[in-house]
Amino acid sequence: MARVAIIEDHERLAGLLRQALMQAGIEADIFASIREATYGTEQAEYAVLIIDRGLPDGDGLTFLRTVRDAGRTTPCLMLTARDALHDRIEGLESGADDYVSKPFEMSEFVARVRTLMRRPAVLAALIASFGDITVDPQQRALTCRGRVISLAPAELQIILSLIQADGRTVRHSILEHAAWGFGDAVTPNALEVTVHRLRKKLIEIGAKTHLMNVRGAGFMLRED
Repeated sequence: MARVAIIEDHERLAGLLRQALMQAGIEADIFASIREATYGTEQAEYAVLIIDRGLPDGDGLTFLRTVRDAGRTTPCLMLTARDALHDRIEGLESGADDYVSKPFEMSEFVARVRTLMRRPAVLAALIASFGDITVDPQQRALTCRGRVISLAPAELQIILSLIQADGRTVRHSILEHAAWGFGDAVTPNALEVTVHRLRKKLIEIGAKTHLMNVRGAGFMLRED
């Protein structure tokens, strides 16, 4: 299941946006400020950024410009109460891919997010490989030399985070955030149980890529 980031400080609206997306099969994390969004988007990979302009610690465009200056091309949908033409132009010139003025219909909002997620560059970027394994998030499938096995949502997010790390250790907290989102309650052994299932699936599919425990630090992928 794909995951998007909602950067919106209005708690009720953010909750409604997340609910609408999840009903459409799209997971979402909520960040209420530029500071939270900066940290969160550095810890996990998102298919789309949904950014409100009026945030408590600044204009959402400030955050978007930082993202673009860092070379990140994640599609961005701007939300704003400002509907003047020059505001829309400013947003697009700052790197936004689409622009929605409040108030808006939830069905239109979800459709616009889906459109951004269907861009070829986004779909291609979602395919991830390490060693002899390839993961397709759209199909929730792990492939190794022609053999395919399905992944549960949490398993998918964890293996994607490990692949993105390219053999480096990923901390427990980052993997938990990737799998279950920010602010969600997670049982103490949820990560260990999910990693154990992933290890079994890698063995079952005959992969030479192994999921290794780095004691006291986190987990990493290593290829024989």
